[in-house]
Amino acid sequence: MMNEFLVADLAVELPDLLRFERLVKTLKAEFQCGAVALLKLEGEVLKPLAVTGLVKETLGRRFLPAQHPRLAAILTSEHQPVCFEHSSALPDPYDGLLDQIEGQPLPVHDCMGMRLEQDGKVWGVITFDSLLPGTFSTSAQSALKQQKLLLEAAIRTTRLEMENRSLRQSRINAAVRQEGSATDDAEIVGRSLVLQQLLGELDTVADSELPVLLLGETGVGKELFARRLHQHSRRANKPLIHVNCAALPESLAESELFGHVKGAFSGAHQERAGKFEAANGGTLFLDEVGELPLAVQAKLLRALQNGEIQRLGADKPRKVDVRIIAATNRQLKDSVKQGDFRADLYHRLSVYPVPIPPLRERGNDVLLLAGHFLEQNRARLGLRSLRLSTEAEAALLAYQWPGNIRELEHVISRAAIKCLGRNPARGDISTLVPDLMDLDIEHSPPTTHIGDTEPSVLLMPLKTLLDQTQRKAIQAALDANGQNWAQTAKLLEVDPSNLHKLAKRLGMK
Repeated sequence: MMNEFLVADLAVELPDLLRFERLVKTLKAEFQCGAVALLKLEGEVLKPLAVTGLVKETLGRRFLPAQHPRLAAILTSEHQPVCFEHSSALPDPYDGLLDQIEGQPLPVHDCMGMRLEQDGKVWGVITFDSLLPGTFSTSAQSALKQQKLLLEAAIRTTRLEMENRSLRQSRINAAVRQEGSATDDAEIVGRSLVLQQLLGELDTVADSELPVLLLGETGVGKELFARRLHQHSRRANKPLIHVNCAALPESLAESELFGHVKGAFSGAHQERAGKFEAANGGTLFLDEVGELPLAVQAKLLRALQNGEIQRLGADKPRKVDVRIIAATNRQLKDSVKQGDFRADLYHRLSVYPVPIPPLRERGNDVLLLAGHFLEQNRARLGLRSLRLSTEAEAALLAYQWPGNIRELEHVISRAAIKCLGRNPARGDISTLVPDLMDLDIEHSPPTTHIGDTEPSVLLMPLKTLLDQTQRKAIQAALDANGQNWAQTAKLLEVDPSNLHKLAKRLGMK
C-alpha cells in the first residue's frame, strides 16, 4: 500500500515540501507509530523538513548531532535501520515535543531511524517514535530497509523539481544557492505564503545588478534578507561588507566608506582603504542608510553614479565595482520632503524597493521561529528539553510583536532563563507558559470573545465580521497544509470548488 502511494506521488509534480509532508503521514500510518520526522543535514545541523505527531514548533528547531546521540548513531549507520528500545539510556531528541503529551517526558517508548543518501553523500535521516513498546520489531526494521530506495527517490524527485523551478526563475548557479542557504546564521525561518512570495521575488532580483532597498520595521531581519540577496547573486563568491550607517560618527563616516590617505586628518598615521574598496567585486550593504549625514550622501551618490570613490585626502579617484543593497526602517520619502535625505540619492537607491513584512503578518511563522530560538536556548543552557505550552503558543500568535523577530528572540531567551530559575533541574522537561513571557500587552489589541464582546466592538456589519473570521481561518489552514488548497478544503470540511469561490470573494486568490 505504501509503495503504491509513494510511486503514485513520484509520477506527479507537487509543491515544495508537500511531498515530504505526505510522505511522513503515510509512513506514520504504515508503521502505526506516534511520530515521524524527516530531517535534512545542512552543514553540521539536522533541519526538520516535515514532521507528523510532533508540535509545529519542531519545524523551526535545528538539531546538532553532537548534542543528540540517537541522531548521531543514525547518521553513522550506513545501510541498516537503527532501533532504540524502550530500555535505551540515550536521551530522545524529541523529549517534550510529542503532540500527544504536552510538556511531559516521553514515557516508555521505542524509536527507529535510518540514514538517507543522495549521490553517494549523506542527505539526512528519517526517525520514528512509538509509545507502544515493540512497535519496531525486526520485521518493521526490514520493511524500512526495503523502503530506503523509494524514500531516497522521493527526495531526489523533490530536489530536482525545486532546482528546475529555480532555473526557470533565474540563471543562478544551483551550487552557490545551496551553499548560501546552508549557512545557519543566514537562514530565514518560516513557511508562510507571504514569506515564500518574498523569497521568490528576492531570488529573482538577486541575479540582476539592480540596487535593492529593503524597507521594514526594526527587527524584521533585514540583514538576513540582504545576505540572501548576496548569496543568490553572481557576486556570491565575492565579499559582502556590512556598514551600520546609524553607528557611523559624522566625522568618521567619509573615511569609513571611502578610506583615507596618510596624514589626511589628525590620527591618520597610515593609508587605509574604506568599505567600498573592501567590497570591490562584491556587495556593500548599507544598513539604516537613512541615518547618513547629508555631506556623506553627496559623495555616496557620486560613487553610485560613476563607480568612483576618492579616499579622504587623495588627489585621484579610484574605480570600484560594487552592488549596493540598502535598508531602512524610516520613510525615506518623508525624509526627502523634510530635507534630511537627498532626493537624487533616494531614487538611485530605490531602483528596486522590497518591503519586508512584519512578524504579525506572517501567521504561524512565529511558532517556527520560537522553536528555532527554543532549541538555541536549550543547547546554550544545557537543558534536556524546552518547549511551549498550548497557552504560550496561543499567546505568541495573539501578540502583535512591535519589535518583530528581534523581540521574539529576546522574549524566548528571557523566558528560558526564568524557566530554568523556577526549575533548576536541567534534566527535566521545561515548559514555557505565558506568565514567563513578559509580553507587553499594551501593544496588543484586546482579545474579545463572542460571549463577552463589548457592544462597541460589534459596531460593524455582521458580513464584515464574518468575512474577517473566514479569511483568518482559511489562511491558518493554508499555512498548516503547505499552501495546498485540496488539503485545506479537507481540513475545513468544505467542497474544494466552494473553497476556491469563497477565497476569490474574500480577495485571497
